[in-house]
Amino acid sequence: MRKTEDVDTAPQVWPLQPPPAIEQRKAETTVHGITLSDDFAWLRAANWQDVLRDPAALPDDIRRVIETENDYARAILAHAAELRKELVKEMRGRIKEDDADVPSPDGPWLYYTRHNQGGQHPVFCRTKRPGGGLEEILLDGDFQGRGKAFFEIGAVHHAPDHAKLAWSADETGSELYSIRVRGIAARPDNSQPKDRGEVITDTDGSFVWMTDSNGFYYVRTDENHRPAEVYRHRIGTDPSADICVFEAHDPGLFIFLKHSQSGRFAVISIADHDSSECHLLDLADLSATARPVEPRAPGLRYDVEDHQDRLFIRTNADGAEDFKIMSAPLATPGKSSWVEEVPHLRGHMIIRLAVYPDYLVRLERAGGLPRIVVRHLASGDEHAIAFSEEAYSLGLEERLEYETNTLRFNYSSMTTPWETYDYDLVTRERILRKRQSVPSGHDPSQYVTRRLFAKAPDGEDIPISILHRAGLRLDGSSPVLLYGYGAYGSPVPASFSTNRLSLVDRGFIYAIAHVRGGTDKGWHWYSDGKLGKKPNSFTDFIAAAKFLIAAGYTAQGKIVAQGGSAGGMLMGAVVNLAPELFAGVIADVPFVDVLNTMLDASLPLTPPEWLEWGNPIADQSTFTIMRSYSPYENIGAKHYPPILALGGLTDPRVTYWEPLKWVARLRAMMTGGGPILLKTNMGAGHGGAPGRFDHLEDVALQYAFALACVEGKL
Repeated sequence: MRKTEDVDTAPQVWPLQPPPAIEQRKAETTVHGITLSDDFAWLRAANWQDVLRDPAALPDDIRRVIETENDYARAILAHAAELRKELVKEMRGRIKEDDADVPSPDGPWLYYTRHNQGGQHPVFCRTKRPGGGLEEILLDGDFQGRGKAFFEIGAVHHAPDHAKLAWSADETGSELYSIRVRGIAARPDNSQPKDRGEVITDTDGSFVWMTDSNGFYYVRTDENHRPAEVYRHRIGTDPSADICVFEAHDPGLFIFLKHSQSGRFAVISIADHDSSECHLLDLADLSATARPVEPRAPGLRYDVEDHQDRLFIRTNADGAEDFKIMSAPLATPGKSSWVEEVPHLRGHMIIRLAVYPDYLVRLERAGGLPRIVVRHLASGDEHAIAFSEEAYSLGLEERLEYETNTLRFNYSSMTTPWETYDYDLVTRERILRKRQSVPSGHDPSQYVTRRLFAKAPDGEDIPISILHRAGLRLDGSSPVLLYGYGAYGSPVPASFSTNRLSLVDRGFIYAIAHVRGGTDKGWHWYSDGKLGKKPNSFTDFIAAAKFLIAAGYTAQGKIVAQGGSAGGMLMGAVVNLAPELFAGVIADVPFVDVLNTMLDASLPLTPPEWLEWGNPIADQSTFTIMRSYSPYENIGAKHYPPILALGGLTDPRVTYWEPLKWVARLRAMMTGGGPILLKTNMGAGHGGAPGRFDHLEDVALQYAFALACVEGKL
């Protein structure tokens, strides 16, 4: 809007440059006797699957609309060009550009990743164990990505013989990965290893080496972009002759592949949003067939790790909503043989298992905070590793060696940079191996992190994690960036981010609303924010915003809301329900066309998502509920705050037309406010720009928009 002397009271009008006019083409469909009108349905390209593989396939009329939108967003935000450069410079100044991970031991080698000064992508390396020595570069991400419009490495794993390496990469942003293999035997000149001729395309990027190091298993995607089959590849053979060892073509299911921590098995998981099922492939058997553990059943979730002649099973069986740990003989792993090892305790959600020769380690969340619990297998004695800050993040790191007593974990809080520890399971000695370096400087004492609780309309306590400068006066004058997600049971960790400091140092409070739909307070927190209870996520977020206002942290019209993907749906819903609360909204790859997407069974994620959101095709009551909150369907003739929507042309998860249609309908129906902006990345997908510095450009755009919203510069 035009800047006036009094931005709080002046009426909002469109900027000097009018927004693009997007053509409306009448389209109607009838579902359950109700006619749905969608004048922007034509923006969904009929050949969208081709566009995922080749962005140039996008029809010209749609391309012109997207490019015009990009030009408009660029023009409206042109005033912030210098600010964005400043933000990128200071965020980059907090990154140690030649940083390296703590090396992970495996046999005669120490493996690690590092970055080159100025490099966008990781470099995968190793040195001899135990004392290090000459570094061997196994895969140089900067070299491999040179000259490519998009490049993102998926997985990199060396073979058990340490002489081969397989790696996967996506070169379009559509999450279709190609797997390549290279030899990494000793090279006196440390030259870049060369890939073999065989290239396996259309995979999900995951793979597991066989014990003999001459083959691996991988997951192939089907014509609808769904991971549907597990294949066995033998080195030196034509991938077209690879053997399918497992398949699940039910469109509601996804296949996942990993190796067990012992390295003995490849574990195939078949899952939807309600249940899971595991199968084991013996990696030493060249003609192995998948062995089922327990058949899939409605509501039953489990995952497994092997230990000698037994399996450990993390499961929600028999009402254990926050999970328990069972064990069973490897020879008879089915549910009838399961014996309880760690009982279920409501409110103590078991997140993950790690199995060691003499110890069982679990990561759990109690009272909204994580902790690590170590159990000695022989004696049953337990002890916990925990920290004292009000809000923090704690995670187990993957290890390469099974035969070890060293547990590696990482810790951070919203004020404390990431720390990596090695923990001796026998002596309980904790050794700090690395603390995240912030080259431009960071003093944690200059910041405060708090954990607050807002009251939901139904009486639930909603956790809010906040970060602000020390000495903040609670007089309602501070702007807030309020982030939310609330879907798929994914919690939002209260972890450290150097980027957020650019907002906080400019007077913002950074806040995370841990709304229902995640598992921040246990599994019931997820159940109460999905299917027919999805509106709880929206009312939780609004309650969190109102609490921050009432508590004096901020004021109405000073909050910028932010969320991405399913969190973008949250943004679309709350801005329909309470637009007056917000100074602006940032919706990153937002899932806002919920009803139309869930009515389209041909889209890759629709059938699996029915168990998360409901199936409006089969169930009229689900249709009614979804229609009542779907952001696209509920845009009203009202005043909307400025909105920045971000999309990716090759995004297979939230297709490019969702934010495009949303922006078009907002402009067509709103009575005032705005501006409504859309920036579509024409060469990227769901995750945006993959390079670590290119990503900063995206963050700078969002932060510059947030600052402009609260300063009245739009």
